[in-house]
Order: sequence, then C-alpha cells, then structure tokens
Amino acid sequence: MQKKYILFLIPFILYICLLSVMPQMEPDEARYSLIASAMNQSGNYVTPHIKNTIYLEKPPLVSWATAILFKILGENDFAARLFAALCAWGCILLAYFMGRHFRDEKTGLYAAMLLTISLLPFILGHLNLLDIPLTFFVCLSAWFGYLALQKQSPQYFLYLFYFSCALAFLTKGLIGVLFPSGILIVWLIWVGRWREIWKFFSPVGILIFLAVVCPWLIMAQRENPDFLWFFFVREHFLRFTTKMHHKEAPFYFYLPIIAAGLIPWIFYLIKAWKNKYITESLFTRDENKFLITWFLLIFAFYTVSSSKLIPYITPVFLPLSLFAGSIFKRYEEEMPAEQKKWRNIIYRLAIILQSLILFIALILPPILKKYAILKNDIIFAILILKKEVIIVISDKWWLYIAVPLIVLFLMTFLPDLIYKKFKKGWFFSIYILCAVLLGSLLFPINDFLGPYRSAKVAGEAIARYVPQDRDLYQYRVNFYGIDFYNKIRTPIVEDFGELAEGIAKMPGEEKKHYFLSVDEFFKLCEDKKDIYCITRRKEKLLEITKKFSATEVLWDNKAFYLLHIKN
Repeated sequence: MQKKYILFLIPFILYICLLSVMPQMEPDEARYSLIASAMNQSGNYVTPHIKNTIYLEKPPLVSWATAILFKILGENDFAARLFAALCAWGCILLAYFMGRHFRDEKTGLYAAMLLTISLLPFILGHLNLLDIPLTFFVCLSAWFGYLALQKQSPQYFLYLFYFSCALAFLTKGLIGVLFPSGILIVWLIWVGRWREIWKFFSPVGILIFLAVVCPWLIMAQRENPDFLWFFFVREHFLRFTTKMHHKEAPFYFYLPIIAAGLIPWIFYLIKAWKNKYITESLFTRDENKFLITWFLLIFAFYTVSSSKLIPYITPVFLPLSLFAGSIFKRYEEEMPAEQKKWRNIIYRLAIILQSLILFIALILPPILKKYAILKNDIIFAILILKKEVIIVISDKWWLYIAVPLIVLFLMTFLPDLIYKKFKKGWFFSIYILCAVLLGSLLFPINDFLGPYRSAKVAGEAIARYVPQDRDLYQYRVNFYGIDFYNKIRTPIVEDFGELAEGIAKMPGEEKKHYFLSVDEFFKLCEDKKDIYCITRRKEKLLEITKKFSATEVLWDNKAFYLLHIKN
C-alpha cells in the first residue's frame, strides 16, 4: 500500500491532476505550444515553425509529443504540459528503481519521495519546457549505461543506453549525449576501470542511435541548407562558449539554486544527518562515486559555461535525492530518543525560519498592493519592472493561501509530535506535509503570476473587442500565448528577439505585414486610422497615447493594455 501512495497516487495528484491550475507562461511555454500547434496545422513535422518563421534552435521531440497530445486531448494547458509531467513522474520512478538496486526497496521509496517534493523539479514538472524531458532521458541513459557495465549484464542495457541518448539528443541536442557518456567515462576512470571504456563502442548501439536521430537531421538539412551550421555550431558551441544568449552570471550561480530547489524538505536533513552515514558509506564505494560524478560533471559544466539558466541544473536532483533518501531511511530506522541539544536547536530554528520566510512571502503581495508608495518615480514593491509595479492579485488571495499557511505551521512541530506519540511516521508525515504545501502553492502562484506572465488573461477581452477579420498588433511585445489561445496570427512591432533568424528568410510582403518597426507601425496607424493593438507596461501605453491622443483603452488589467488606435 505504501508503494502505491509514494510512486503512484501522490505523484498522480501533484503532477497530473494539477497541471491546469496555471495558464501557460510567457515566453517559453507558449512558444513550444505554438510550435506544436503549427506542426498539426501545416503537417510539417520536420522544420519547426513559430508565427510562420523557421525555428531551428531546438530539436523537435517535445514538440512532436505535444502535437500528438494536442491531437488526442485538444489544444489546452493540460495537453501542453502532460509530456513534461509524465517525464517528471518517470524521474521519480527512476529514483525508486535506482535506490532499490543500490540498497533496498525502502531506500528507493525514500529517494522517490524526496524527488517528488523537491521544489525545482516540482515547478518544472508543471511547465511545458524541455528541461524535465531532457532530465529524464539523460538520467535514464546514464542509468542504462551503468547497468550495462555490471558483470554479466544483458546486452540490451547497452542498446537501451544508445536509444535513450538518441531521445535525449532529440530533446535538446548534443548535451543529451555528452552528459550520460561523460558521467560513465569519468566514473570508469575514477574507479580504476578505464580499460572497460571500450565496451561503450557497440556497432549495434551506434546504428540504433543513428537510426533514431539521422532521419530528422537529414530531412531538416534538406529543407534548410544552413541547418547543420546553425544547429551544431551556433546553438551548441557558441551558446555555451560565448554570451550571445544570456547575461553573465557568477560562478556560484547554481549553489543557491540547488539549495532552494530542495525546499521544503532540506532543513529536515539537519536532524537526520550523521557523520557515520558518510564514513560507513551511503552506498558502496563505486556506487557513491557514480552518483558524485553524475552531480559534479553536470554542476561543473554549467558553472563554467557562459550560458546559465535555472532549469539547466535539474539533472543533479536525482543523485541528491538518492543520497538524501539513504540518510533519511537510516536515520528513521535508528531514530534515537534524544539528540545533542545544539543539533536540535539548529534543526528547530531552521524549520521555523523556512516556514517564516514562506509565510511572509505569502502575506506580502496584498499588503504591498495596498500600501506601495511612490518614491523618486519608482514604486517599491515586490516586483519592479522599469519604474512600474505590476501587482495583480484577486480578492481570493487570502483564501488561496489559507492551506499553505496552515501546512507551514504544522511543519514546525507535527512530524516530531507524530513520532513521539507513535514511534514511527516521522518521514512519511514530512512527505505528506510537503506534498500538500507544494500542491496548494500552485493556486496563489497562479493568482500572482497569471495576470502579467500569461497572455491567457487577455484572451477573453481580445475575443470580445477585436473583430475577427481585423489584425491585432503586438506593440513592442511578443506574446506567443495570444496566438495560441485566440487562434490568430498577430503582427509584431519591433520585439523580434529569437525570431530574427527566421524573419530574415521570409518573403518580403509577408515580412512587411507581420513584422514592423515602430516607425512603420506609426505610419500604418496614421494611414489606416483604425488599428487594434495590445501592449504591456505603462510606458509603452504612453508612447502610443502621446502619438495618437484619440486612442481608446478597450481593456486592461494594469499589466496588459488592449487598445483601439484612432487618428
């Protein structure tokens, strides 16, 4: 029964049932949904398109999966996120099987529980992004490779390693091959088995890999003569060796990300930690080295890379959950009646501090919304965006945060109280409390982020005010969700960003109509004297109203502004 709750019921509720609580966020989620939708509309599953421009930055596996789900379930938030959620669930099951293989079933269950309630994997498991599918296929291929190197291992594990690497490649490119191969090669060298590296070179395995990835590569190159250079040089080598995509981040960027990603269970580890668990070995020496190599190689790669984004580090959470699961399991089996006083004090203070910080974060938005003050033309509040604050929350905020606040209070004492009374259930109560906390947090997060990070909020207003036969221009913004939710194609004014490469390849007339400079847009407004457009942030609204004083604000939510420009 316990296995059912841990591996199936709780993950099903957290990762599947709650998928539609939040609308899709801009720009990434809406981008990938729009690509999948375009595949189904055009029938072209080789060259991804977005807003009718060629988009070759990423391989198409996730878009293929999403397109299939759209065919089955319709184009909605649930279908858009389902593949990522299933991959997150796959990571949880993988943690269980690895823990069971290394030690026993209970260790696997504890590791799976911890991965289920880790904040960063939980958040990413609810978003239509590439990072959780990549994490799943990278972790799966590393695990199959490890099994293939065991004595008297069946040959099919090696073939599964190559197959999983191919799926990882089709998810996000070469990184899907580099990580699992690098982990296994470095590990073999570290444990003194470097002579076995040759075992990876399987002619059949290579054929399996090529059979999976080459059809798309060949067809994409045929349709796009510059594809191979763009995909392998620009989007792989230059992305990670130059700052062409992202701003520079400090070398320690991922340390706080990892720590925060283990909330809300990380501070309970203070009580469970014992030095003897390390000296006596968490797992066997070679198993420990395998997991450490897994963590360090990925961490080091992204630390030295010039391209740093929060989701990149997700694959390290699986080995961390295995180590922590082993510690929690051993502690609960040997749980002493009393601990050192100083450790109990630190543990108690840490849990209270975590609850207090999250408590303040939950009650702060409505307070700041009400009492934000103007100072030096900058409104100081929880979110500052170019001298403009966007705090858009509903009157139901206090209702949404009621459950999280109650759980935060219970987390400070309930697990210890349960153990004191029943002499068991300490860790399981932590698991349930953390699961309820994470699940309930989705509702206030949606209430806070939805109005200004998702275009869905503007969809109903657009359908009501903009005639179906009229273009809706996006002024100096580009929200893919408007096109996805309203099933329209919106011309863009100036904010081209990642579409620039595809725009350059478009026919002249189409480019002129759908991608305009500010001057071209203003001239169009002067000529036609009847233009619908949408923008975000007040300074952009003022740019338009200053130029065209007769502009009518049809709808706004203090973040988005739907306008009818008259002259």
